[in-house]
Amino acid sequence: MDEHAIGLVRHRVHPALRGTVAGVVGLREEAPGEVHRRQPAGTLVPLVVSWNSRLTIDAPSGDQGTHTAFVAGLMPGYTDTVFRGARECVQVFLTPLGVQRVLGVPGREVARRVTALGDVAPALGADLGDHLASAGTWRERFALVDDALLRLTGASDPSDPLVTWLWHRISASGGRLRVAELAASTGWSHRYVTERFEALVGLTPKAAAQVVRFERALADLGRRPLADLAVAHGYADQSHLTREFGRYAGATPGGLMAAPAVPTPHAAIGQAPGRV
Repeated sequence: MDEHAIGLVRHRVHPALRGTVAGVVGLREEAPGEVHRRQPAGTLVPLVVSWNSRLTIDAPSGDQGTHTAFVAGLMPGYTDTVFRGARECVQVFLTPLGVQRVLGVPGREVARRVTALGDVAPALGADLGDHLASAGTWRERFALVDDALLRLTGASDPSDPLVTWLWHRISASGGRLRVAELAASTGWSHRYVTERFEALVGLTPKAAAQVVRFERALADLGRRPLADLAVAHGYADQSHLTREFGRYAGATPGGLMAAPAVPTPHAAIGQAPGRV
């Protein structure tokens, strides 16, 4: 094979999974050699089940692993991946509030790292890959995934209402709200609010807001001058914007504009950040 080919199939999220699952896609990719990618930080949590390939992943924590089925928790930085040859998989993108409902563990248990799916959700990591490989069509595969997700969420408790409210406020503001003022408005102490949020989501409210702000700025990249982009998303100046892009994307804004489009989860599911 001489060319790099990518096929993506989007699946409509089941109504009962909305708010928990942002999107589901099927991916088939073939390449003549190794494919290296740098995935920017973002607010969706990928849960990936492959059946004929393995992906090597370097997380911001410094941990490296090679996985067939895995979940990548919220990351305070970019992630590097490598694969060779062909890969076929289903990718489920969880919302930060959906992690506990699907996996049965709070977000802090998977944040900042990549975890083998069988270690955190045996019901998904055990035989699901084999069943997906045996299915003849993407439609059949998506039905299997829906059934597995609905069983898990049906047995779980609803999300913490305080954390849900905080997350929606942070997301709606594009990460620009002052977290201290937001916490104070709840009537609880800043420490209590932070600990409760971090336990469920995996990042502190401040760290989560910084990722939200970066994600919105990345989605807006190329639509206005960089100085205006910085102001629009609440950065002190263009230099501040550039530093944050280095932190969360491992590249400058100019470097990203000159490179091929960044393969973000929101691009994969066909939804802009903030509209999930």
